[in-house]
Amino acid sequence: MNAPAALAHLVPDVRQRTVPAALIDALKARFGERCSTALAVREQHGRDESAFTTVPPPAAVVFAESTQDVADAVKLASEHEVPVIPFGVGSSLEGHLLAVQGGISIDVGRMNRVLSINAEDLTVTVQPGVTRKQLNDEIKSTGLFFPIDPGADATIGGMSATRASGTNAVRYGTMRENVLALEVVTASGEVIRTGTRAKKSSAGYDLTRLFVGSEGTLGVITEVTVRIYPLPEAISAAICSFPTIDAAVQTTIQTIQLGVPIARVELIDANTVKMVNAYAKLGLREEHLLLMEFHGSPASVKEQAETVQEIASEHGAQAFEWATTPEERTRLWTARHNAYFAAIQSKPGCRAISTDTCVPISRLADCLLDSVAEADASGLPYFLVGHVGDGNFHFGYLIDPDKPDERETAEVLNHKLVTRALQLEGTCTGEHGVGLHKMDFLLSEAGAGAVDMMRTIKRALDPKNIMNPGKIFSL
Repeated sequence: MNAPAALAHLVPDVRQRTVPAALIDALKARFGERCSTALAVREQHGRDESAFTTVPPPAAVVFAESTQDVADAVKLASEHEVPVIPFGVGSSLEGHLLAVQGGISIDVGRMNRVLSINAEDLTVTVQPGVTRKQLNDEIKSTGLFFPIDPGADATIGGMSATRASGTNAVRYGTMRENVLALEVVTASGEVIRTGTRAKKSSAGYDLTRLFVGSEGTLGVITEVTVRIYPLPEAISAAICSFPTIDAAVQTTIQTIQLGVPIARVELIDANTVKMVNAYAKLGLREEHLLLMEFHGSPASVKEQAETVQEIASEHGAQAFEWATTPEERTRLWTARHNAYFAAIQSKPGCRAISTDTCVPISRLADCLLDSVAEADASGLPYFLVGHVGDGNFHFGYLIDPDKPDERETAEVLNHKLVTRALQLEGTCTGEHGVGLHKMDFLLSEAGAGAVDMMRTIKRALDPKNIMNPGKIFSL
């Protein structure tokens, strides 16, 4: 990948297909008021949290309330060879929802029922519009919880489609490990099921893993079965401050390499702490910090915390603050979950170019520190947070969308960061997905042969190329 490639996707490749009036008429006949062509509704469904702002909205939005609704909408779209774009809550960061080839949006937000809770088997089955917070509210009386926490209150369907993870991944894994079974509407409108509630299977191709992370390009997810976990007997959270980012990173690396079963370990740099303090009226010490959480029995939590505190102290950490009550933990985690919005508010009118590279934990310091130096030298405002326990971190370069030079600077920084991560045997995206923004990077990471194989799968399952076309790779 050469430097100009870093700028090739500044403007997405928009190739609008014609949406026949006959399709709109057929959708309105089938769905009535649940098919909207109002401009405000279409614009809402034609944007996400990415920095892309110039793509026209979809031609219509269908509000599905059942699997049959989704199947009927897809069948009509297939008859007219019109693109279909699934929509959850619009929290994706890489342009997944943009109608780059026109088409219709299928909003599954009303498909928001928890269908079955199987506490004895530690599984739950939900419709795709159920959000992670809603799911945890509905199962908390069972003493169980769903741990995947990407920060935003995303839908389970969207989290499955993007193979999301988040703050708990170091202990509980990602959506890849936690989705057991799916119901999917294919490009022809057929409804299929993949996987079962069994913890393992050797039956045939692993179609569940094929659809998890497919970003809506192979089908529309209409039902998801996920693993859930017992609520820990004891939970303790802690914040500690460090004189340098390197000290915080080395503490993280040693913690993971010692096998401490830490549940969460998040890095927030001093610059971002200042933003969070201003946004949320907190009084956090404005230095680089690690935000950690420990799960287990009271004795194991105490042992884990003491071990990590000893490691951190060796690296100059100070100002340990412990929290054992839910209220105290919530206050501490507010710092992490408000980071994105705090950064956006720090520069009114800005957009964030987000990165989410992930590298082997042993190479984290090499990748992160060089990237910090480049960001500082650029003069561009940024925020930095990271799920550093699994080698994943995020820069958010804050740009004025009306200033092309700022966008170019951010993209060059992103290009250098991804190149570095790939050289260290990492990935261009740890959890946000490819979408529009990382298509060139996927080719560099996976290689032409692997991407050609992905195209072959896409063509086989979606011969008319109607399922969220123009994402992940080009045809």
